[in-house]
Amino acid sequence: MTDGRGDTMASEQQIAAEADWDRAPNILEGATELELDPHDCDLEYWLRNVAQGSLMGLVRGRRPTSKVPDVLRRDGPLRDSLMAEMAFRSLSEEAATKACALVTMAASDITQLEFYATQTLDEARHAQSFRCHLMDLGVPADQLVETMERVAGEDRDRILEPLWTWGLPAFDNTFINGVVIVTVLLEGVLAPTTELSERKWKPISEATADIERGACVDESRHLAAGSWFVRDHLARRDEAERQRVLELITEGRRRWEALPTGEILIKREQLFQRGMEENAALIGDYELAPGRRLIDTTVEERVGMAATWTIEVQDSRLRYMGLAEPPPAS
Repeated sequence: MTDGRGDTMASEQQIAAEADWDRAPNILEGATELELDPHDCDLEYWLRNVAQGSLMGLVRGRRPTSKVPDVLRRDGPLRDSLMAEMAFRSLSEEAATKACALVTMAASDITQLEFYATQTLDEARHAQSFRCHLMDLGVPADQLVETMERVAGEDRDRILEPLWTWGLPAFDNTFINGVVIVTVLLEGVLAPTTELSERKWKPISEATADIERGACVDESRHLAAGSWFVRDHLARRDEAERQRVLELITEGRRRWEALPTGEILIKREQLFQRGMEENAALIGDYELAPGRRLIDTTVEERVGMAATWTIEVQDSRLRYMGLAEPPPAS
């Protein structure tokens, strides 16, 4: 039985639905509905369902047969938009890799250790996939680092550096602090942009959509298991600890909202808008959301969708963890 990747499907080994390339939910469904006990997501689970499951046959995060259209190899706003996105996403995933490694270091039992060891590897894979997709767009391998710095270095300094400056002391080498920061304040914010990217690039580039799809499959699992750790922790602690965790989340959200993420997304979406309009025939009647054609959407609409999804994902995870919604940042 094959899945179009040219390899025997490991579904015959009964891959878990949430890790299956075709059956796994999208970010919005997975992040709001999926429930996973990390005791069931140990190293053996990851090897069987991810390494020998959803990753089977993929090369740097995509199917070898997936196409990259010529328009993305030519100078123009569509290529510029994707270049900026892939470079920044790769830098973000590098930061996530380091953050998850710190959480792994702070683990106090095998379940914690094995899950975050696998998530660390997942984030490193994502960084590689996004970085190497730049080569699909024509960037020479020996110019990857230089290119990423040129197109996304400033955005990294404006977004990721302030988060590290706050997040490292807030982590305080404490496992649950790290889980909260990674799950709610990193995955919960960045994952919805992955969902938007998968949807908007799907009619344009099969290869790009593949890379985004692979990240989405992983992120849903990360959000579900991370939320379980927080819920389990709070269930065995007093109200004072619950308030402390809630204050950490509230402060993290406040700092996120003070960052120029909207400005950076708008700049990227403006390039995409110009490129989309220049290549309308490539997009056709494809719908970004039911009843809403991608070609008819605006910059503000797409950025607003990602922002709305972020709130939905974060709030659903907070409810699952037994935390009331924190007050709006002032």
